[in-house]
Amino acid sequence: MSWKIGTENDFIARTHAWSAPGCHPVGCGIKLHVKDGKVVGVEGDEENPITQGRLCVRCLSLTEYLYHPDRILYPMKRDKADRGKDKFVRITWDEAYDIIEKKVHEIREKYGYTGIGVLGGTGREATLFYPVLAYAVFQTPNCGTPLSGQSCYGPRCTITNYLMGAGYPEIDHAQYFPDRYDNPQFELPEYVIVWGKTPLESNPDGFFGHALVDMMKRGTKIITVDPRVTWLGSRAEYNLQLRPGTDAALGLGMINIIISEGLYDKEFVENWCYGFEELKERAAEYPVEKVSEITWIPKETILAATRAFAKAKNASIQWGVAIDQQSNGLQAGQTILALCALTGNIDNPGGLTLAPKASLTGRWRYETIKYVDPELVNNRLGNDIYPASRSALTNLLADCYLETLETDEPYPIRMMWIHSCNPYACPAAVPERWHDALQRMDFVVCQEAFMTPAAMGLADIILPVSTFPERDGICLPHFGRNTPLVGAINKVVQIGEAKSDFEICLELGKRLNPEAWPWNSVEEFLDFQLVPNAGFSFAELREKIFYQPPYEYYKYKKGLCRSDGEPGFETVTGLFELKSLQYEAWGDDPLPYFMEPQYSPVSTPELYKEYPLVLTTGGRKITSFHSEHRQIPSLREIDPWPIVQIHPDDAKKYGIEDGDWVCIENQFGKCRQKAEVTPTILKGVVHAQHAWWYPEEDQTEPNQGGYKKSNINMLVPHKHIGKLAMGAPYKCLLCKIYKVKGLDED
Repeated sequence: MSWKIGTENDFIARTHAWSAPGCHPVGCGIKLHVKDGKVVGVEGDEENPITQGRLCVRCLSLTEYLYHPDRILYPMKRDKADRGKDKFVRITWDEAYDIIEKKVHEIREKYGYTGIGVLGGTGREATLFYPVLAYAVFQTPNCGTPLSGQSCYGPRCTITNYLMGAGYPEIDHAQYFPDRYDNPQFELPEYVIVWGKTPLESNPDGFFGHALVDMMKRGTKIITVDPRVTWLGSRAEYNLQLRPGTDAALGLGMINIIISEGLYDKEFVENWCYGFEELKERAAEYPVEKVSEITWIPKETILAATRAFAKAKNASIQWGVAIDQQSNGLQAGQTILALCALTGNIDNPGGLTLAPKASLTGRWRYETIKYVDPELVNNRLGNDIYPASRSALTNLLADCYLETLETDEPYPIRMMWIHSCNPYACPAAVPERWHDALQRMDFVVCQEAFMTPAAMGLADIILPVSTFPERDGICLPHFGRNTPLVGAINKVVQIGEAKSDFEICLELGKRLNPEAWPWNSVEEFLDFQLVPNAGFSFAELREKIFYQPPYEYYKYKKGLCRSDGEPGFETVTGLFELKSLQYEAWGDDPLPYFMEPQYSPVSTPELYKEYPLVLTTGGRKITSFHSEHRQIPSLREIDPWPIVQIHPDDAKKYGIEDGDWVCIENQFGKCRQKAEVTPTILKGVVHAQHAWWYPEEDQTEPNQGGYKKSNINMLVPHKHIGKLAMGAPYKCLLCKIYKVKGLDED
């Protein structure tokens, strides 16, 4: 089947969904009906091996997004004195580039290359390009997100890299095989632990959540670790409803059970692991009675779930942002990887899959840092405080970034490029501080598809970003770190003058740093990415529609995980490191450990009296991607308001009924959401949605879409991050909750 069928004015085109609109790169296959130059229909591509014709409501509402009357379709400018006011005027791309080029040279002359900064978002295709914009266009080391502790995906990738020398390890759901679950190499996992993740709602990080449902129908059993009983949890064999922030204690307790009862894979441990005896000794400090007391999980549930997982022929663990978003998150992730290693579920059928050594698209976006002065790279913000950030992170630490924007120490930043990011509404902790710090900029550029609170409040120039039907590109699940499918993104329409993230980089790069930008078209660049790594051009990929690379299990036995071709893992020891030599070199404990959350019933009992509920944030609904989609009518009809979940006993105690507006408050701030009274949330815990703002409200200062009103990040503190510079307590704080009359009424 060709990628395009029909006439020039009426055809069906096969493509892959990525952003914009916002989405993780799952590899969703999509068919677009285009008539007279307009997308008039959307349906799933049943030939796509991952999604097999299924689409979420965000894809199904695509035409509402594409042709929304509020979409930004042309470059615009306004005077700096009018920031916060709706006084933008339309300009041409050349005018925009001329202004930007002039300002860049002015900033460089006055402040040096460090006078420019880039802020990026998460998950979108722009993840591939905003670092490139900083390094290869502006030649600045100041590139990062406003997310405290880099608390999304990066921590998982970092620990995987240092403990086993590989990209993010996804559960085996036969994703590399065209015939999927019927492939003879594949073995169905007996158990999958879904730990701090809601894959059906968020399809996160490149994983198609409904693959779990497919495998459940074939016999896979589910164990969930979550303060809530999710949809998956309602169908799980075991639900481990834990107190938020105690994941590392649970992991150590499970390790102790597996080792003390002799349930571990002795062959894998003896031949492929380093540090087993030390880990055994550490885990022995966490008997199940102690772990039950810490986590609030009955000890019988912990024992039963652990034994079921360990005794399975094959099993896997998928962990999510709930692990990243705690200060103890790296150590919690360390225990999760150790559980998979101890049971031999690494790169085996039905276990964790490992990416091949070579990425299908290379490491170009990271390698562009070569265009930045090495001394500036070596002295990036935070390197002096957190040694791990020097070699573990390519981006700046958000917490150090903010302080520099506020204080001009160690140098002033006076230009900011806000790229695929809405820092006021999401994802910044202490959003008011980010608001005030970014107002200090002399010049701000925003790339956007819609006006956001940050764009209205800050932008001197706004550049319109194309959606995926408006550009050619490549869809890369897991951002190239563990990619089971490379999908063609095929341009079928042009709406206004919107350009892709790459086109903006290329055109501006040719003006400011032409050495880094030898390509003359998007297709030339895509060929540069594909031909050396996959062996075919973009034109060939377009006709293939997608490509699935071959997959081999047990690569560590075959010399396929190490650059020297020897068996083992690409680590300091050549083994899977249950004890990390790299962590030790950075001055942290090389073994996983549990650290009580900074604010909890245990660590701050007096504060707990005032704020008697444990708060976990970041709740998602399938109708939005972070702070996007709030203005799409059909999606907003499904989820019109932000929701905080509370247990019936807690609701009764505080006089709250289902559907009431409530105020959530702690020592850092407060916001308002609607209460959902449900027995599925652990008693004593409340779970709040994130990234809410109101496009229907006044967008200008001081209201700016009401971004403060329901923004749960108003309650999240600054710089409470882990010792290795990653993880922050978005998922484990304290709060109180009380009824109010409405969003704007007490």
